[in-house]
Amino acid sequence: MKRTKVIIALGGNALEEKGLPATAASQLEVVKQTVEYIADIIAAGYEVAIVHGNGPQVGRIHLASEAASDVTPSMPFDVCGAMSQGYIGYHIQQALKPAIAKRGIDLPVVSLVTQMVVDPSDPAFEHPTKPIGPFYSEKEALALADEKGYTVKEDSGRGWRRVVASPMPIKIVEIEPIKALWGKSVMVVSGGGGIPVVEQSDGSLAGVDAVIDKDFAAERLAEDLDADVLLILTEVEHASIYFRMSNEQKLKKLRVEEAERYIEEGHFAAGSMLPKMKASVAFAKSRKGRKAIIASLLKAGEAMEGRSGTAIEG
Repeated sequence: MKRTKVIIALGGNALEEKGLPATAASQLEVVKQTVEYIADIIAAGYEVAIVHGNGPQVGRIHLASEAASDVTPSMPFDVCGAMSQGYIGYHIQQALKPAIAKRGIDLPVVSLVTQMVVDPSDPAFEHPTKPIGPFYSEKEALALADEKGYTVKEDSGRGWRRVVASPMPIKIVEIEPIKALWGKSVMVVSGGGGIPVVEQSDGSLAGVDAVIDKDFAAERLAEDLDADVLLILTEVEHASIYFRMSNEQKLKKLRVEEAERYIEEGHFAAGSMLPKMKASVAFAKSRKGRKAIIASLLKAGEAMEGRSGTAIEG
């Protein structure tokens, strides 16, 4: 019997926890808790690949590199993105393999450093929106902007952060080896949306200073792998309209047309719920029978069963 193919997009809360130190050991412990929910989905018989975010991690790696520049050369942003892919993928490999083994599943877990082609003329390069790195007070953020030339913005009522360009993904460079591994392993791919690269006139690839939104990268991967479900896991149980207002309405089941109308009306924050909704709509529209789900990590299993989350279908 054909198994349902699911691409899981993991948000920042799945990789580190607010209030805990951002050490490697602390983040690994959070990942160990996260993969229990994914292991349950795999044990239920779904075929799974994982796309993870890297905004906080790549921001800190870049900060650390800049801070140590008088001792060792600082690394460009694309290299910092590759570094974040490597260590986050390593953590997921370390945690997920024993989690599925506990459930009687003998399946390799493999992570891939993944490049994503973007358009160098994408307007996102002129209008940065993707939050990276730690949260700051407004005073701290404006001081950093003045000192380092960063673009900073308030992030959905949670504090101020640096923002960088978030161009749309066009093509996954490593899609053929990913297809070859599909079904033979649990794959951890496109970390942080993939390392953004542009194609050169000689056919080579060059990294650029940006972070691709992992929700759009997950949608690109889901289409390329002909997946059935795009599951976007985040901090909230449902997407909402009139978010944090007295008339807030949690959304449970939406047709594409309804979701597009809510997007047009401006209900979702850029850099937060907006890319999740846009990615979900794109996937649900891409082929009849496809479904996107936005749900809480803590209720991932229930969301797959239709008992939680926001489901968007064509």
